[in-house]
Amino acid sequence: MTLDCRKLTICAVSETEKAAAALLCDALRTRSGVRVSVADDADGACICLCSDTSRADRDSFSVRTDGDRIQVRGYGIRALIYGYSYLLRKCVFDGSRCTVVRRIDGDYSPDKKIRGHQLGYRAINNTYDAWTREQYRQYDLDMMAFGSNTVEHIPAIASSDRSSVMRYSPDELLEQAVRDADALDLDVSLWVPNDALPAEESVRERVDVFRRCSRIDAVFPPGGDPGELPADAFIDRVCAIADALRQVHPNAQMWPSAQAPHSIPDWGERFMRRLQTLPREIDGVITGPNRAFPIDEMRRRLPAQYPIRLYPDITHNVRCEYPVHALQDDWHYALAAALSRECINPRPQEYRIIHRLTRPYVCGSVSYSEGVNDDVNKMVWADMDFDPNRPLRETLLDYARFFIWQAPAERIADLILGLEYNWFGDPAENPQIEATLQNAQSLASEIPSLRENWRFCQLLFRAVCDALVRRRRLFETALLDEAKQALRVHDVDAAQTILSAPFPTDYDVLRAEADSLADSLYRLIGMQLDVVHYGASHWERGATLETLDLPVTDRRFFQNRIAFARTLDAERRGAFLDGLLSRNTVRSDEYYFSFAEHGLEVLGERQTPDFYMDFQGDRPNVNDGSIPMCQLKLYDHFNFRCRLAGFTGGDYKLR
Repeated sequence: MTLDCRKLTICAVSETEKAAAALLCDALRTRSGVRVSVADDADGACICLCSDTSRADRDSFSVRTDGDRIQVRGYGIRALIYGYSYLLRKCVFDGSRCTVVRRIDGDYSPDKKIRGHQLGYRAINNTYDAWTREQYRQYDLDMMAFGSNTVEHIPAIASSDRSSVMRYSPDELLEQAVRDADALDLDVSLWVPNDALPAEESVRERVDVFRRCSRIDAVFPPGGDPGELPADAFIDRVCAIADALRQVHPNAQMWPSAQAPHSIPDWGERFMRRLQTLPREIDGVITGPNRAFPIDEMRRRLPAQYPIRLYPDITHNVRCEYPVHALQDDWHYALAAALSRECINPRPQEYRIIHRLTRPYVCGSVSYSEGVNDDVNKMVWADMDFDPNRPLRETLLDYARFFIWQAPAERIADLILGLEYNWFGDPAENPQIEATLQNAQSLASEIPSLRENWRFCQLLFRAVCDALVRRRRLFETALLDEAKQALRVHDVDAAQTILSAPFPTDYDVLRAEADSLADSLYRLIGMQLDVVHYGASHWERGATLETLDLPVTDRRFFQNRIAFARTLDAERRGAFLDGLLSRNTVRSDEYYFSFAEHGLEVLGERQTPDFYMDFQGDRPNVNDGSIPMCQLKLYDHFNFRCRLAGFTGGDYKLR
């Protein structure tokens, strides 16, 4: 079906329908440039928005087509937004004309009860603190387009720090954002960690926040991360806050999380014992990073009356709950060092696996997010919560058609998947990285307007960064191979000259493009990709430009070692250089292993239980050339398992 927006009418009668019609009208004008008329009825092509209060479910909707008339029906404004957004997800725009790519008649209901994301207005995130109220409202609508029904905010008591890019006080933004969410019938959750204040004072402080919010559906106090209260004191305080909360918002729910403080080893067991007494003030339990129990064990042990809400970390890449390639934790150190913990990170296929592993145990999720670096992940995760049977590629095509409508959806979906494939293996051995960059740059050249679409600019920026890491690694590895030949004959002057070679011109041009795109992303969406120019709070907080030029090979390490060798006499210098070149060489009866160089899979054993890899390569004060890259991935766990073949008899030394 093809519709001409110049001849299209949106039909709406009730106030609820008219409110939804105004939102649809804005969305169509953004995509087509046409202000579609709104009327009670129409003879020709129309989209009819019909509120149906006889429905019991605010989250379900239906779509029916009759000729050039499309009817979207739902309980209230929330369902109508879901319905018209689903229609737009299937539309391809060409000027004023839009084509619905396939018939979508049917009834739609979500699989999970809770579906949402955290949008905390605080100094440490990488985007949200630069937003206007209008940008928050638009992002609410963006999330709802993929089925979200919850937005989670962070009041000032959780973080009183102000950033240089904030336009409002945290209290002011919270009140405005909650009112806007309420107008869309979007559930509001508050993430409010406990503190060291006396219990009564802590409760009073929270009640002040609760009174300022026009709507609160749930409150989420984490047990740890942050928070160091013993489990019994934590539950006591949660119950007191819940009672005070319901004096202000009678239907609000209390959802504490079983995230355990590191300093209290028996916290999880004590938490579970208290929950088994069935405190009436608690409505459900959240599990997330630093969880006290694996999710399957938690479901078995938790009283059945308490549902579990997942708090998935879809925003971080290292030092987190789900590091890149979480089951192996094998993200190559060169990419991890240069791109760091919070870079732009579409990981749709991996999160589909994680969603399938966690879905049977939970009633839904509200994701942990520190900015729009995880925008693709948000929409994919919410769509899986709504319909876990929808093919992943269809979700990515919907993402492309809905958000990046200027470009062919197939090429955008391929670009997103290409970025995920870029992160497999050593970037020097992955030609996919260049193919992904070519796709992104070709789209930018063919469709110049894409450079004003922040979501496309994100994808292009990541493609550029991946290519920079690959090209630098290839270039420097070749220099190292040549320099090592000189060092074998102890010619430090030749080696130093080789390693001091400048980057090729094409590398410098690509590096300048990264800076240009960072400027665009700050202007378009407030993304803070460095500290000085854009106000990022820290190098680790999404400031990719702060880490992009860190070492990705041992080039700088060898330069430092050569400089040290120059201070030695000829005999000692020769021995030192021989040792430098052979430091990882093993005899036939030895085995050398590095977490960074070799990954966990070669060990032949799964590390159990959940392990943690404390990656150091993106820390500027650590990855400075003083130590080799092979030592920048640190294993932090209770035990270490490996299975090695070929050792026969005798004793062996582990170093």
